[in-house]
Amino acid sequence: MLVLSSDLYPSPDPQRFVFALNKGKGIHYSSGPAAEIGFAPEGHRVAELAATTLYKRGLPKGRGIYRVDAAFPTAGVWSAVVTTDGKRVRFAIQVKDEAEAPVVGSQAPRAPSPTPRNTLGVNPICTREPPCNLHQVSLADAIGAGKPVAAMFATPALCQSQYCGPVLDELLALVPDYKDRITFVHIDIYTSLESQKRKLAPTVQAYGLPSEPWLFGIDVSGIIRSRLDGAIGKDEIKAVLDQLVAT
Repeated sequence: MLVLSSDLYPSPDPQRFVFALNKGKGIHYSSGPAAEIGFAPEGHRVAELAATTLYKRGLPKGRGIYRVDAAFPTAGVWSAVVTTDGKRVRFAIQVKDEAEAPVVGSQAPRAPSPTPRNTLGVNPICTREPPCNLHQVSLADAIGAGKPVAAMFATPALCQSQYCGPVLDELLALVPDYKDRITFVHIDIYTSLESQKRKLAPTVQAYGLPSEPWLFGIDVSGIIRSRLDGAIGKDEIKAVLDQLVAT
């Protein structure tokens, strides 16, 4: 089991929980068998299991992700159970006292992001090869400027989970269909490729992100309408964009 959700927080509203399956010893991903999952707060037994949705499109081969929307009304250590392929796996997850990253329904931080004209000390501003073209507008200028914003935080060259590159590529593939209706901004995670000089980019610090990649859907008034982290399937990205143009 590889839990990809990094910022669960107490809320009566359902949150996106994502995980990947690991087969055998070491890191050998397995995506294909159906999976069900259930949660319970500390001291309680998992009573019900819910079906998960498997997303594979746009993700590395064999490394699809499983998603379920679940409510975690209290902070603390929660018990979890996954059943898949005739096996039952128990594990624990941490629900933080409060979210680190901005949550759905809150105002998106209007923090500047690096552009060719103002790099904010970030070099390179895009670690994709070749660099993408989603750095022309600062996030601070894009939010509230008349169009919804899709903000992707991802570092293709340094991503620990190795999901950042594929996720960014899938977003780029969808840009032509929405570019007249949505402003797209990519923010890389670190200030440098050099380990001795590397620290979180200013925009990442402003958003308080505990992991990567992240995708935020921000409406025309600057309210966050969706937040996806850990790994994101192509169909999930499209759903975020469709929601933005419908609001």
